[in-house]
Amino acid sequence: MLAVRSLSSSSIRKSIPRRSTAAQSCCRLVHVEKRLEELGITLPPAPGPKANYNIICHTSGNMMYISGHLPVRADGSMLTGRIGPSSGGQTLEHGYDAARQAGLNIVSTLKKQLGDLDRVKQVVKVFGIVQSAEDFKEQHKVMDGCSDLIMEVFENPVGYHARSAIGTNTLPLDISVEVEAIVELKDE
Repeated sequence: MLAVRSLSSSSIRKSIPRRSTAAQSCCRLVHVEKRLEELGITLPPAPGPKANYNIICHTSGNMMYISGHLPVRADGSMLTGRIGPSSGGQTLEHGYDAARQAGLNIVSTLKKQLGDLDRVKQVVKVFGIVQSAEDFKEQHKVMDGCSDLIMEVFENPVGYHARSAIGTNTLPLDISVEVEAIVELKDE
C-alpha cells in the first residue's frame, strides 16, 4: 500500500510573501533553535548507524540526503512493534509517537551535521516506512507524527514538504517506523 501526501510548491509560493534578498543577507529572520526552546522540545543525541554503514547523511551540492532514522528515544530505548490494533498490534497513536521520535532524531542529525538549523532552506521530502498489520490502512496518519513535528520546528514555508508513507510487514530491530528525508541547504 502506498499513501502519498504531496504538498504543491506552487500553491505554497502563491500564499507566502517573499522576503527581499537584502533582508535575508543582513540578518536572520528565523532562529530554529529558539523555536525549539519556545516549543519545549529538547533534541535527543544524534543517532549513529545501526548497521554496517557509516554515512548517516550525504550532501551533494546544496541537497542533503538523510538516511533512514529510527524511533530511538534519548535513553536509547526504541518504539517497536507492528501498527494495527485490530490485529493485536500497536495503536495508531503509538505509530504517530514513533514517527515523531524519528523526526526528532532527523532534526538532531541536522543540528549535528550543520551546527545551525537555520542553514535548512527547505525540507523537501520525507519518506516513511511503517511496520503494519496487513489490515492496517492508515500509514499516512502515522507519518503525520513526523510531518507535524517538522512543521512545528521549521514552520511554513521551510518545513512544508512532499511526503510518502508505505506499510511493510517488518522493519529492522522490530521498530515501528523508519523515516528518511531530503533537505535543501542555504548557501554558506
